[in-house]
Amino acid sequence: MARVVVDVMLKPEILDPQGQAIVRKLPQMGYEGISGVRQGKRFELELDGPADEEALERVGKVAETLLANPVIETFEIRVL
Repeated sequence: MARVVVDVMLKPEILDPQGQAIVRKLPQMGYEGISGVRQGKRFELELDGPADEEALERVGKVAETLLANPVIETFEIRVL
């Protein structure tokens, strides 16, 4: 059994209102020196078998069709 992580983020050119709200609030809370925040999603998938090339390709298809919106988001897959 293997565990795979899929991190989904908005593409850089897509406005991130939640990230902007967080970065505006940080100085009010006493946190200085942070000039940008982008929010995203993390998915952990448990595979029945090893995280071989075929399994990672399948995870990529799941990410493209279900976990991420490829029009506005990118994703990265990594094995834990």
